Amino acid sequence: MSFSKKAGVGAAALVLAVTGCSTAATDAGTDGDDTIVVAIAEPDHLTPGNHYSSYEVLVTVFSPLMSIEDDGTLEPLQAESVESDDAVTWTVTLRDGWTFHNGEPVTAQSYVDAWNYAAYEPNAWVNAGQLRNIVGYPELSPGDGSEPTATELSGLNVVDETTFTIELKTADRQFPSQLTAGQTGLYPMPEEAFEDLEAYDRHPIGNGPFQLTGAWESNKDIVVEAFEEYEGPEPTIDGVTFRPYLDTAVAYTDALAGEVDIAAVPANKVAVAESDFGDRFHALDAPGVDFLAFPGTDARFDDVRVRQAISMAIDRDAVNEAIYGGTQIPSTSLTSPTMPGDPEGICGEFCEFDPDAAKALLAEAGGFEGTMEIAFVGGWGQEDLFEAYANQIRQNLGIEDVVAAPSTDFAEFTARVESGDIQGMARGRWGALYPSQQDTLHAVYTAAGDGNFATGGYSNPEVDALLAEADSAETLEESYAGYEEAQARILEDFPVIPTFGNRYMYATSEKIADLHSVAGSVLMSRVELAE
Repeated sequence: MSFSKKAGVGAAALVLAVTGCSTAATDAGTDGDDTIVVAIAEPDHLTPGNHYSSYEVLVTVFSPLMSIEDDGTLEPLQAESVESDDAVTWTVTLRDGWTFHNGEPVTAQSYVDAWNYAAYEPNAWVNAGQLRNIVGYPELSPGDGSEPTATELSGLNVVDETTFTIELKTADRQFPSQLTAGQTGLYPMPEEAFEDLEAYDRHPIGNGPFQLTGAWESNKDIVVEAFEEYEGPEPTIDGVTFRPYLDTAVAYTDALAGEVDIAAVPANKVAVAESDFGDRFHALDAPGVDFLAFPGTDARFDDVRVRQAISMAIDRDAVNEAIYGGTQIPSTSLTSPTMPGDPEGICGEFCEFDPDAAKALLAEAGGFEGTMEIAFVGGWGQEDLFEAYANQIRQNLGIEDVVAAPSTDFAEFTARVESGDIQGMARGRWGALYPSQQDTLHAVYTAAGDGNFATGGYSNPEVDALLAEADSAETLEESYAGYEEAQARILEDFPVIPTFGNRYMYATSEKIADLHSVAGSVLMSRVELAE
């Protein structure tokens, strides 16, 4: 086992995504009755390969190669088929007739050009890591400060207009799952995008069910309308106005007033949301997990028994009821309970509340001296949650000085986590981008993972080997068994404290009859409106 610091690529995925941006509403620009208003965070970028927190908009503007159905199965969407005989070389065949919003046909080259540009390290696109298992990636993205020796991924080959092949560095039978909506770095881009990438970032041209009506202006509404030439399933609504908020409490109040049709519910409103909204409160199963992470530079946490004792001192059930109104799922593994093959209970006694055993284990490890911080992002409605953790650790372990320590904003929080400038723990979260344990385990618990920095740089060669074996397993059942072995080995090191599997919570106006979701995220193209 080792801990080492690395750059914080993918930081936004580790914290609550809905921060919002408090702005004055502008005219929505959608006049029909079959349009809705959705509260979002202010986007950072709208280029699919180069954003942290703009999923709500991008998944309406683009369509992935594969889609996840209501029952969790994978089906081709933009793709006609995705096939492989050996899980190393994959052949993607596209459906005929699909176009981008500007009329350009979606071709195999549209994918290959976008992926090559994203993978080229000097371009500094933040979702480049989604391509790291393709042959040739190290030549484009050395990651050690040296110059790239290539500009195109050698593992990509265009066969014809609608066919391309992908050669992976290692066998991976989970690869089709990676081609679903969450992996935006694997979306296609039209030729027009590369003529002016700055302009494209303000007005992305996609292949999805909705198109922007105008260029995105910072802190103003973003309006999309149904794309009439869309070849996929027809949207159930005519358009969406995405409204950015800085304060989640304001978005919640606007949802109560009917000024917003869909809003994420902040943590400090969960306990009252059901009474406020009744059957218009939705708790959707999701692939995200929350955990408490260690910065990796504080020697007081080096003994695994200290970390285990803190975990046993937390009463997850009590926190769930008091803070979340019982809507979240207390963790018993490292992955979300909604993940296929999640090994429920594998964390064992160390994820169970046992204050006496926790106190004895801490004493066995030599006790704890000094201040213990729990760092989190202030202003995101999570103050009560981290105060609850601090109180439980203080009371159940007898540590006098346990402090819930909010950062001013997200940037300050990530800077502290990356630098290790924390006298204790930090709030961590990983929202899996596709429905496989593979995503969470690789992202958080391997040195190359986008979420690894939150663990203080945890890695273990034994874990790497177990994950590689699980990735290449012949059947799903064998892969589940392999990921379970990997989880067991990670938990021997106990680099984080698992706290909750997520349900994503939304409140809706009376205009909304029902929500459909995939992996906890609302499908805007399938929102059902009231009669």
